[in-house]
Amino acid sequence: MDWATLARPEIFRIQPYSPGKPIAEVERELGLRDVIKLASNENPLGPSPRAVAALAQAISSVHFYPESRPPLLRRRLAELNGVSPDQVIVGNGSDELIKLLAETFLRPGDEVLLPAPTFSEYEFAAHLMGARPVSVPCRDFKPDWERMVQAVTERTRMIFLPSPNNPTGRALREEELISLLSGVPPAVLVVVDEAYREYAEDPLYHRDSPRLLTRFANLVLLRTFSKIYGLAGLRIGYGLADPAVIDLVYRVCEPFNVNALAQEAALAALDDEEHLAASRENNRRGKEYLEAELKALGLNPVPTEANFFFVGLGRDCREVFRALLQRGIIVRTGDIFGEPEYIRVTIGTPEQNRRLIQALAEVVGGGRR
Repeated sequence: MDWATLARPEIFRIQPYSPGKPIAEVERELGLRDVIKLASNENPLGPSPRAVAALAQAISSVHFYPESRPPLLRRRLAELNGVSPDQVIVGNGSDELIKLLAETFLRPGDEVLLPAPTFSEYEFAAHLMGARPVSVPCRDFKPDWERMVQAVTERTRMIFLPSPNNPTGRALREEELISLLSGVPPAVLVVVDEAYREYAEDPLYHRDSPRLLTRFANLVLLRTFSKIYGLAGLRIGYGLADPAVIDLVYRVCEPFNVNALAQEAALAALDDEEHLAASRENNRRGKEYLEAELKALGLNPVPTEANFFFVGLGRDCREVFRALLQRGIIVRTGDIFGEPEYIRVTIGTPEQNRRLIQALAEVVGGGRR
């Protein structure tokens, strides 16, 4: 049986996601120890101690199903963001919410606008539902909201707008976001992915975006616990939107989509302001250090509002990736984003950052340090 002939034709347009290489795999393959991973934008400080304690307490109850549409977490998130609980949806990572939005609103032939380069899951979701992703080139690696408005057609049903953008780290300002929302038809859903919002330092960043929900019913905000909260392995994220949008998306959502441990850890992490502050400060200091050192090596780091740098190398990224791998450092190649002379590197601990710079000096700077 040729099963491919029975599969939905839309899936053959999907490029399988290529995750960053795990530490254990690299250590096995290369016989290395003390490998560091600076490829997936995880919090180098790890999860909140409060979240770890909550996990330990909850582990004995995993024989029960988790709460569906978790009311405690939705209420807490609503309280923190100044919205009502019926404006909150919780997902198995914000990745699931991207897919659920596509399953809810996209039909074959619809168009979905997204910046280029950007996170691959937006294109995946569009292809899955038979919609056509339309890439709008960034301007200086920043999502070009003006060109996005101009690219809207009668077929446009959704816009994915990550801010800060992955992999470039650049973000929109609040006035730019408002201009985009004001410039598109109200029937076009604008999905603003704020996965890295907690790291943004620009005072004009759209930090209070939930208040825009009352003005723009077509706005959806996506957030995650995978980045600054350090809970990537538990897979939990959330979205904020008009209650009618939330109700429709929950219709296609699995009843127990977020596991019980993730719910408890997320609730605990939200209350740990000390861990959040430490994570922000580590990132701020690391950003200053890496930007200066990368430039000193003759490299071109894109200004970032996130916890990573997109770094222009002036040479093939795969060669640099392999050389760094041999030195026990995992980074992300830019070719998967259409930028073959760039790498994306997560801002790590001070020790990890120094080790990265030393390795890059050996690889691209002739050992100069």
